[in-house]
Amino acid sequence: MTELSFIHIIFLILFGVFVGVLGSVMGVGGGVFIVPFLTLVFHIPIKYAIAVSLVSIIATSSSVASVNVEKGLANVRLGTILEIPMAAGSIISTLIMMKMNSAVLQLLFGFMILPVAGSMYIKSRKERKKKVFAPDPEEHKNDPKSVKYFDHSEGREISYSVKNIKTAFAFSFLGGTMSGLFGLGGGIVQVPVMNILCRVPMKAATATSNFMIGLSACASVLILFSEGYVLNELAVFMVIGVVIGGILGMKFLNKTKNHVLQAIFSFLLMIISLKMIWSVLK
Repeated sequence: MTELSFIHIIFLILFGVFVGVLGSVMGVGGGVFIVPFLTLVFHIPIKYAIAVSLVSIIATSSSVASVNVEKGLANVRLGTILEIPMAAGSIISTLIMMKMNSAVLQLLFGFMILPVAGSMYIKSRKERKKKVFAPDPEEHKNDPKSVKYFDHSEGREISYSVKNIKTAFAFSFLGGTMSGLFGLGGGIVQVPVMNILCRVPMKAATATSNFMIGLSACASVLILFSEGYVLNELAVFMVIGVVIGGILGMKFLNKTKNHVLQAIFSFLLMIISLKMIWSVLK
């Protein structure tokens, strides 16, 4: 492992801030950046990078989840239901990941984030054109099962009803599998599933995802920590940055143009993906 100098520590913290902001604004945890960053920049074996990524995801979730719950943004009931298959998928995939060849795992990671980058770019285009689902404020007003939260950026109360929970339950297992196998946290699956399939507004879907990903990551980290995959020094400084970034991200959440960030990050992910694939095949 690379011995940490003062420059390395500062670099880790600053990158952690970046990941924390990303995770809190988009609800994806930031693992798509942490794993390649540690693998390509610090030359950490990918299994150890995944372990540190999952620890950082717990920090991201912890730094913003309580605020989202207090504000009523996070749908705790929906998150608790979807967490069951997500945790199961996370545990099973973590056990599989520890047995896999590292080169094969890195190659799979590189190929996997290509469609993630593509979907993020498509979503950015939809948000720019206002095609992402946003509920009619009057549609669920009198529904006793509707969920409500106050959107400060719009200055009104938003009501919505959750749809297709059984189908989302199945997709949550996939989210957990991606979390344990690649260290992604599962938010990349959960946010679009809740927004498109369950008809949950984007802000509520992001907040609920942030609430969920820390719990599923805990299930994996307990296993990885017991097997010695968590590199404590790297994890500590990354977590410091992630917590700071999570707090900053919550402050700027309502002011951020998500579609701009998503477009930039999608191109960055494509470059990272190709770099990871090339580093294995060269």
